[in-house]
Amino acid sequence: MNLPSLSDIESAAQVVYREFAATPQYRWATLSARLGTECWVKHENHTPVGAFKIRGGLTYFDQLMQRGELPGEAISATRGNHGQSIGWAARAHGVACSIVVPHGNSLEKNAAMRALGVKLIEHGADFQEAREHAVHLATERGAHMVPSFHIDLLSGVSTYWWEFFRAVPELDVVYVPIGQGSGACSAIAAKLALGHPARIVGVVSAHATTYADSIAAGRVLEAPVTTELADGMACRVADAAALDVLMAHLDHVVQVSDTEVAQAMCALFADTHNVAEGAGAASFAAAWQERDRLKGLVVGTTLCGGNVDSAVFSKVLAN
Repeated sequence: MNLPSLSDIESAAQVVYREFAATPQYRWATLSARLGTECWVKHENHTPVGAFKIRGGLTYFDQLMQRGELPGEAISATRGNHGQSIGWAARAHGVACSIVVPHGNSLEKNAAMRALGVKLIEHGADFQEAREHAVHLATERGAHMVPSFHIDLLSGVSTYWWEFFRAVPELDVVYVPIGQGSGACSAIAAKLALGHPARIVGVVSAHATTYADSIAAGRVLEAPVTTELADGMACRVADAAALDVLMAHLDHVVQVSDTEVAQAMCALFADTHNVAEGAGAASFAAAWQERDRLKGLVVGTTLCGGNVDSAVFSKVLAN
């Protein structure tokens, strides 16, 4: 697929900045000392929905509007942050929105979506079953199905990496969590658009390995999902279009366990006093795993979401 160009990303930034300003990136001294090298954090937990996804929802609906294709109802599936993004953007355009989540989904993410006016539908045991049900409902109702991976989502999400690479041009390597692929592919798009030399390392949950397995095999391979903490990376089936981009441009892929993610959540809180959800801490977890090879490099990590249930976070900090 064609990735967003520099002009696409710059145009998308204007759409995003109608809703909120560029998020900060900080070189945290304590985190850098812990890692043993210069470490920057891009704070996408500081968006109005506490995660990077909102950028994509804004540009996706802006493109629908520009094409005169705003629907009466939008439907999508999520574990939480994508649903908040679509709910926010749909509300801004006066579009009814239904979101399908699997049973047992984050209580606080569910509450956040409802607060945006989303009609929440619980279905299935995992994201894939929720997604398939959302497709069925959209067809049945004649509603617009918003995918988890699409060029109009990438344009918006790319703006956060465009901000990061411009703010810290000396970055040598960045670690990017992979859920359905929009974040990692957007990092690649921004790197290519700016001609930035940083290496991009993908990060997957060791308990949800479809992207790691698929990249190794060169084709989509389904893999079971057993992560209990990194719900933002709990993907059972890789997206084929995303996979093509990742195979061509990722330096390599790191798998992080729930234990490593929990340790990273604790480290980020102790060193920055920012709350990271599981997927939001995966970037630093991967950098920590590879810390011995990072000496002397400028490392970029992303706290891409902070939406973790209070009870879950309390348990992580207590262990």
